[in-house]
Amino acid sequence: MGCGRVGSTLAHSLETAGHSVAVVDQDAGAFRRLGTSFAGRQITGVGFDRDTLVEAGIEEADAFAAVSSGDNSNIISARVARETFGVENVVARIYDPKRAEVYTRLGIPTVATVRWTADEMLRRLLPEGAHSVWSDPTGHVLLAEMPFASGWVGRSVPKVEEHTGTRIAFITRYGDALLPTPETALQDGDVLHVLVKRGEVPRVTEVFAADPATGDAA
Repeated sequence: MGCGRVGSTLAHSLETAGHSVAVVDQDAGAFRRLGTSFAGRQITGVGFDRDTLVEAGIEEADAFAAVSSGDNSNIISARVARETFGVENVVARIYDPKRAEVYTRLGIPTVATVRWTADEMLRRLLPEGAHSVWSDPTGHVLLAEMPFASGWVGRSVPKVEEHTGTRIAFITRYGDALLPTPETALQDGDVLHVLVKRGEVPRVTEVFAADPATGDAA
């Protein structure tokens, strides 16, 4: 639902991946973004209107994405898709991060556009330090790419987690992703991807930037 830049890009990506796609927008002129190569259905109507959704094939749909420019329209249509038609995979784009948190608690996965965009901008503006590569819909938990001082090399993952208060999700080593075990130790050149609370990022970054205390066990 929504044939703006995000909706049209998403529609083409899904179609290229071999899926059947229907796009709903109340502005018929918006479908020009799809171009002549798009083979899916183009339905003019309100995205949370039941008859419009049925015409688009909602009763046979495996997934529904609400990506119009309005938070209210997106969440209403997402709830109709989930609660009325039983679509299993539903996601709504929300501009207001506070609303995104509320709707996520109601069981509707959301993408908080403003928070995600801000994180991506910061990642490119501030190349040094931790880089956020993922955030949960509420923005409270981050998956961050975390540089570390050389003194951490040789330390076991459980000890690193205990000392820093983070959870190491995975390690990139020689270009390959590695799921750490209790026996995994950090090596020179590793790229750490850690789960951390947003408010803890400055503290954790500072901890990783300094060598651990000499007396800490490896």
